[in-house]
Amino acid sequence: MDHVRWRFDGWIAGMGTTGGTRLVVGHWPGSPFGPVTDVMVERPDGHRLLLAETAELAGFVAETYSFDEVRVVPITVDRSPRDWTVSAGPLQLRFTTGGRGMLGNLLHAVPVPLAQNLLWVRLIDLPARLLRGVRTFGSAGNGRREWYAVRDLHHVTAAGAVLDGADLGDLAPVDPPVRFGFGSAPRSPALVRITTTVEVPRP
Repeated sequence: MDHVRWRFDGWIAGMGTTGGTRLVVGHWPGSPFGPVTDVMVERPDGHRLLLAETAELAGFVAETYSFDEVRVVPITVDRSPRDWTVSAGPLQLRFTTGGRGMLGNLLHAVPVPLAQNLLWVRLIDLPARLLRGVRTFGSAGNGRREWYAVRDLHHVTAAGAVLDGADLGDLAPVDPPVRFGFGSAPRSPALVRITTTVEVPRP
């Protein structure tokens, strides 16, 4: 079957909160939809919410992952080298990043052409599962395949969020794992520099 590849280049931040809500922010300066951002939210009761900047992005993401609710909302992202502020409709999120650590240094040292090579991504899928509990390659919704080319990783050291007027608490691990797609974010809160490719069957 013929396929079309959709590539999203930017950052993913994954973190938990002491209130039990887990958040995954995708900030994509380079995407088929232009510069866009989406936020995936899983509440303590398991309710999965997608906040997306445009209807086109919302439709694509909802066909690739699984959600109980989808909202199209205005999203703004302000970032400095360490501090990020994300405003996404009912969500206000701030987080701070720290150093790379050993894994971040290793990822940062991999040449970009190699990091984005599908054979390399598939090769490191098993070590990523064993060491970090994450996947780099897998099947997505509606017959799609997806892979993550991770090029850098920084720890998230502090965070605070308010959703629908309720304070979500302080930074915590992503525990239990989020259930949007074939893999979760790392258990330890992190910001990764990444290129995500989604292979979609051609109509």
